[in-house]
Amino acid sequence: MKITALIPSAGSGLRMGGDTRKQYIHIHEKPITAHTLQRFQGLSEISQIILIVPVEDIPFCEREIVSRYNISKAVKVIAGGRERQDSVYNGIRALDGDEDIVIVHDGVRPFATAEMIRESIRAASESGAAIVAIPAKDTIKSISSDGLVEKTVDRAKLWQVQTPQTFRRELLEEAYKKAMSEKFYGTDDSSLVERIDGRVMVVQGSEFNIKITTPRDLILAEGIIRHFDKLSSVQHRTSNKENKITNYK
Repeated sequence: MKITALIPSAGSGLRMGGDTRKQYIHIHEKPITAHTLQRFQGLSEISQIILIVPVEDIPFCEREIVSRYNISKAVKVIAGGRERQDSVYNGIRALDGDEDIVIVHDGVRPFATAEMIRESIRAASESGAAIVAIPAKDTIKSISSDGLVEKTVDRAKLWQVQTPQTFRRELLEEAYKKAMSEKFYGTDDSSLVERIDGRVMVVQGSEFNIKITTPRDLILAEGIIRHFDKLSSVQHRTSNKENKITNYK
C-alpha cells in the first residue's frame, strides 16, 4: 500500500505565549515538530510525509526541520490555511492521487507510538477510517449555560480522541470535499467522515500521546520524552490486554 502522512503544523501557538510558535519550541534539544516527523520517518509502512505549516515558515521548515533532521520522506512542505481543517484540506489537495491510506496527525503530538500508528492503518484498511482514542476516566457532567449541573453523563461510552486519524484516501477526500463545499467545520477529521455515514473504528491510544498546547504541556513533554521508550513499552503491554478496536460508528 501507498501510505501518506499529513502533518498539520500551521497553528499560531497563541495559548503557549512567547514569540516562538509552539511547533518550533525545543524539547530534548529538538523542535516539537521534528520529534513528530521522526515517528513517521522511522516506519517502513509510511511512503511519504506532507508537512503543512504557515506559508511564511516554509523555507525555515525545509531548512531547519526537514533537512536538519533528515526527514527524507517529507516530500512536500506546503502552506496551511486559516483553520486546521483548511490546512488538512490543503494537504489532501497536495496528494498524488494514488495513495491507498492517508494518516492525519497533529504536528505538536510527538509521542504517537509505532504500534498505535500501525494499528490505525490496519483498522482503516479494514473499515475505511480509524481514530486513536482513550476512554474517559473522570466523571463527566453536562453543565447548563448558567453554570448548573444538568446531569451526569455515562462515561462508559465516552472516549477522548487523539491523532493519528487514518483513512482510505477516497473516503477522506469525499468527506472533506462535502464539508468544504457546505462550509461545515468539524472538531476533528473523523467528524467529517461521520457526516457521510463512514464507519470509524477506535484504536487504543495512550495518556502519553499528548498534544502540546500550553506551557504545562511542555513540562509534561520533557518528562515523557526522557522515559518515552520505557513508557511506550508499558503502555503497549497494557493495551494488548484490552480490546484494541472498538466500533465508533
